[in-house]
Amino acid sequence: MAKKKTEQAQCSFCGRPADMADVLVPSAGAAGVYICSDCVETINGILHDYKEQAKTAEPTKMDSVPKPKEIYDYLNQYVIGQDEAKKYLSVAVYNHYKRLAQDKNDDVDIEKSNVILVGPTGTGKTLLAKTIARMLDVPFTIVDATVLTQAGYVGEDIESLLTRLLQVADYDVAKAEKGIVFIDEIDKIARKGDNPSITRDVSGEGVQQGLLKLLEGSVVNVPPQGGRKHPEQRMIPVDTKNILFICGGAFDGIEQKIAHRLNTHVVGYSTDPARQRVQRENYLKFVAPQDLKSFGLIPEIIGRLPILTNLEPLDRDALRRVLTEPKNAIVRQYEKLFDMDGVKLEFAPDALDLIVDKAIEYKLGARGLRSIVETIMIDSMFDVPSSGVKTFTVTRDYALEKLQKANFEINKTE
Repeated sequence: MAKKKTEQAQCSFCGRPADMADVLVPSAGAAGVYICSDCVETINGILHDYKEQAKTAEPTKMDSVPKPKEIYDYLNQYVIGQDEAKKYLSVAVYNHYKRLAQDKNDDVDIEKSNVILVGPTGTGKTLLAKTIARMLDVPFTIVDATVLTQAGYVGEDIESLLTRLLQVADYDVAKAEKGIVFIDEIDKIARKGDNPSITRDVSGEGVQQGLLKLLEGSVVNVPPQGGRKHPEQRMIPVDTKNILFICGGAFDGIEQKIAHRLNTHVVGYSTDPARQRVQRENYLKFVAPQDLKSFGLIPEIIGRLPILTNLEPLDRDALRRVLTEPKNAIVRQYEKLFDMDGVKLEFAPDALDLIVDKAIEYKLGARGLRSIVETIMIDSMFDVPSSGVKTFTVTRDYALEKLQKANFEINKTE
């Protein structure tokens, strides 16, 4: 009779019958209640994850946190110039660690110091973010604001920013809630018109309004795989209270707003003399929150980005240093590529000067250096590996010839 009862028994958790379970463990306190070995293993896994999550939720220890000067020195190895921006970033990251280490019962609640970086293209905004990510032991991700739209429209929802952070943290929510998010191209979500009531600005003002709750700090339901949200999808709640947001954007044309505020005379779309005057005086160093408002950021989002700093346009000396000095300098990258073929690559000083001159002429900043060097080196990278040569020197004449061949706008009489 007992044997028949055992054959009819089933797991009280999953309903698996006894003949489909490896082991069926009876309850010591209630008759007819069983649990199968599969459910035991599942519960054990849940408990293990919970304990691991409790470990990661422990307060940050300040002993191992790099000081602002150490962060600044590390950035100096990879980023040329931009001393003010590096100083602001170093302090912001260090204070972020302080917030994580703060006692929860402390009466003084330290507010988040989200950062916004303003600077022309090719001055190092994204490079600063990528470099600082290398030395941090908190999850760090770089996301692009250009793909975001207001909820319900074609594009990505604002919550997809946090999906990337979760992926970096291996979906450890407690770890992700201490992370840092760099939002690139923040200027691309500027309000398209001065009057917000004419049409729905779903990729501009709509995105800014959606970002408010993330920047301020709230519990956000994040789709695990990103993309659109739908009712049947399992969501992961993430508290953004301790997530530091760093925003960067070129804000092309904001110099005109600054010049207007300073009562200077920069007229029209900028004739060459006017553009040169703006570049020479570097109006960006006078950027203020009201200029961001004039550009198209709503006041609520500006208030949630309290630290505003600028990146200066790179002059000729800085561009020349960018070519050779950083650990991952452009010239060093090409030297490594040739070295892997057993070829020693050298750049003549006057060839480097030519590359810098053309980068200034095309107004592409440090990013333009890479495209110019790639144009010069493409033929040699094609021919040299098969030629058997052991050394290769890039001269000014060689560089000039390759730029002319590629139809770059250069003066052939140089």
